[in-house]
Formats: sequence, structure tokens, C-alpha cells
Amino acid sequence: QVQLVESGGGLVQPGGSLRLSCAVSGRTNSAYAMAWFRQAPGKFREFVAALNWSGRNKYYADAVRGRFSISRGNGENTVQLQMNSLNPQDTPVYYCAADHTRIPDDPTWNYAGWGQGTQVTVSS
Repeated sequence: QVQLVESGGGLVQPGGSLRLSCAVSGRTNSAYAMAWFRQAPGKFREFVAALNWSGRNKYYADAVRGRFSISRGNGENTVQLQMNSLNPQDTPVYYCAADHTRIPDDPTWNYAGWGQGTQVTVSS
């Protein structure tokens, strides 16, 4: 298990932008595939976006494709999620996940690490 540290959530008006960041803390000996999921109250956790170990292959849920962009941060095992054109449906808690054997895309899988979640609120 690894620890993930998330940051960047907050309140934004509809149509605005936010950037979320997530980093694998502690010493890491291998690259991690990383992803973002989100969960609204009373709903199942859902996949948002992921990238592979090199960061060159990226995957998006249909609901966010064209508006969100996932990328590596400054460190090898960091990931950012740039969210543009936000709407109230983008409001849930966002969770980061990391794994070194599979690309996180299943919200029910027990990955090497899950973040604690960061709240995004889109409201006027």
C-alpha cells in the first residue's frame, strides 16, 4: 500500500476551472499508473480519467472527455487533473488512485493506493 496526497479542490462557478493534484508519498521504486475517480452522495464511485506508467496513454470517461485533461505533474508519480467548463454535475468528491500493475479504471478494485478525496463544488 502507498499513500496518496491530493490537493486542489474547492468552490468554483459553473463554467469555471480547477486543477487537482495527487502525489504518491514516500519512497517509490517503480512508476505508477494513476487515475481519478469521483463519487457523489448516494451514488457509486465512477471513473473519470487515467494515464499509464509513462504518462503517454490517457483515458477519459465520456462525461468529461474534451473538458478534463489528465497529465503527469512535476514528479514521476504525480498526476494532475485540469478541469474546464465545470458544471454542477462535476461536483462530487474526487479520489486519486495509483497502481503499478494495472491502469486504474475500475472503481471497485483494491489498488495499491487511494487518496483521501478532495471536494469539488460547482455552484453559483
